[in-house]
Amino acid sequence: MNILTKSEIDVSQWEKLSEESSHITYFQTKECYDFYCSLSFLEPFVFSISEKNKLKGVVCGYIIANGGFVKRFFSRRAIIHGGPLLADDIQDETLAQLLMNTKTYLYKKSIYIEFRNSSDYSKYRTIFINNGFDYKENLNYVVDTQSNDYYKNISESKRRQIRKAKLKGVEVTETKTQKDIDEFYAILFRLYKNEVKKPLFPKEFFEKMVSLPNAHLFVAKYDDRIISGMACVTYKNEAVYEWFVCGDKEKYNHLYPSVAITNAAVEYAAKNGFKKFDFMGAGKPDEEYGVREFKEKFGGELVEYGRYLYVCKSFLYKLGSRMIKLKK
Repeated sequence: MNILTKSEIDVSQWEKLSEESSHITYFQTKECYDFYCSLSFLEPFVFSISEKNKLKGVVCGYIIANGGFVKRFFSRRAIIHGGPLLADDIQDETLAQLLMNTKTYLYKKSIYIEFRNSSDYSKYRTIFINNGFDYKENLNYVVDTQSNDYYKNISESKRRQIRKAKLKGVEVTETKTQKDIDEFYAILFRLYKNEVKKPLFPKEFFEKMVSLPNAHLFVAKYDDRIISGMACVTYKNEAVYEWFVCGDKEKYNHLYPSVAITNAAVEYAAKNGFKKFDFMGAGKPDEEYGVREFKEKFGGELVEYGRYLYVCKSFLYKLGSRMIKLKK
């Protein structure tokens, strides 16, 4: 087994593994890693492992922190969206070595490491746990957009709201203009500040994202003003991933902004041959979560792929978790 750094990874093997693995997501592709590298506010990383010169696993993610020096010290975290990219025949000891290397590299740089799974890694759970990762239940909704009756699976109330939004003149388009990005970000920023109460990526993320070949920024407009938006990424014909979404419910709730933009994105996936629309999270099963109830109405399958968490610095992690709860 050989652990490979970013400069040693054979890109052609990375692409081949992406095509063959049942765990591929956009977030484990070379394109996504290059996008991370273009951003000034995070530190990207990628690790891989090979057996007999054949690539068997890739871990791609980023380290991020927020605020000033003190706050950044307490908020350092390593995030791996989608979960690791693994060959379907990867050996247990090979995966264990990949996880060990990931921990070794990130230990001093982050307070915790989190794999946010987008597929079923339950067959590897023992390996993760034996390497110090805790399994955390986390739900998601995935819509089969190639089903003939996917629209019929949307709740009647949501279908009625979709029709009303269209009748009232709400239009959804894809955009790349700075003006639209500014308006979208202003709504998203208010949402994260007032409701989500979690750090939001700087506007730079969305300004650079719109130029990616597999990224889309959809916005819903009324009287030439943006009332909602969704930033998505795609992978081949496999999936459309809802990365960020927002709606101006304060001023335009009567136009169903979140319903209009969500339906448009799901419809885009269906019309353009993508197999599924991935909502990228619906909260913890033991906690009430209004967003989960909203996503449920769009007829997707409820899945529980969970997350794997490794705490590098226990005291700082507990302190940070307490501070977040107090803020909420």
